[in-house]
Amino acid sequence: MSASLHELASAPQDAISSLSFSPRTPNFLIASSWDNSVRFYDISKADFVSGPGSNPERVKFDHKAPVLDCCWGDSDTEIFSGSLDWQVRQLNPETGTEAVLGQHENTVKSVCWNPDFKTLCTGSWDSTVRTFDPRASTSHTGTYNQPHKIFAMSTIQDKLVVAHAARSVFIYDLRNMSEPLQQRESSLKFMTRTVRCMPNGEGYASSSVEGRVAVEFFDASKESQARKYAFKCHRQVENGVDVVYPVNALAFHPIYGTFASGGGDGVVSLWDGIAKRRLRQYPRLGASVSACGFSCDGKYLGVAISSGFEDGKEDPPTPENTKIYVRELAEGEGRGKGQQAAAANSAVGTS
Repeated sequence: MSASLHELASAPQDAISSLSFSPRTPNFLIASSWDNSVRFYDISKADFVSGPGSNPERVKFDHKAPVLDCCWGDSDTEIFSGSLDWQVRQLNPETGTEAVLGQHENTVKSVCWNPDFKTLCTGSWDSTVRTFDPRASTSHTGTYNQPHKIFAMSTIQDKLVVAHAARSVFIYDLRNMSEPLQQRESSLKFMTRTVRCMPNGEGYASSSVEGRVAVEFFDASKESQARKYAFKCHRQVENGVDVVYPVNALAFHPIYGTFASGGGDGVVSLWDGIAKRRLRQYPRLGASVSACGFSCDGKYLGVAISSGFEDGKEDPPTPENTKIYVRELAEGEGRGKGQQAAAANSAVGTS
């Protein structure tokens, strides 16, 4: 295994549903799981030299049902989670305390924090988006009916992207949630797996169960919409057959704006969305990639693997197919092609 890829000890005991680095502290990582837990890791406590023997887990929060998503709030002492018990929880890893912030009428599939508006957005299989202000005495601030179940959400600046069943996508302006700013049909022909907003706020990427990723832009002008595109990925030729895997995870590099994709084939790839080309494909891991995310300084890429049943076998979760890896990225490893050329020219100019 690559010297730059490190396995974390104390991984969840069932499928890992989400993974996220702190937007402030690059060594803080949280993960939610179908084992009813949210775990808080400090990867500076991990012994990357001797392997997974050193335990970086600082806090584990147990829920009453599988947890489908978690996110950071306005500080490193604030985490939010959503689970199959319909509840939205606020967790404090410093004190180990938790509180129920609100509730849906079905499974909470997605939670995302908007730091500009100090708002938690939650999406559920009850076909609603709800907003919360954890600072207020009455935290629930709004309920917005949707046409279908929510499969994924992401937020940046004043935008909230909501991906539904039936390939529907709503884009909201958080300053006025009374109705969607835009209603779109996904560029992908099959069910949406995840969606992630670009760090520069210009648009978002989404992925599907049918091995494709779409890159789209918020600007509704004809010129901007002409820039959107989709491409095939995470496909393997096995025994002479082209096998198509779902793209389960997407994550944007916080500095370079390139993005990573993780698929049911156990592969993570880096992409330059501007140049429309793949930058790197990492070696195949031992199970489906279920989640991935970059640290806020762009130096680490966290990758969760879990049995995704893509091979048609219902393999139970084991320590071998349920892991969290942290990849240390080399200097400039996530740069796009244009950024690489600019860095090279700058180096020549200063030599």
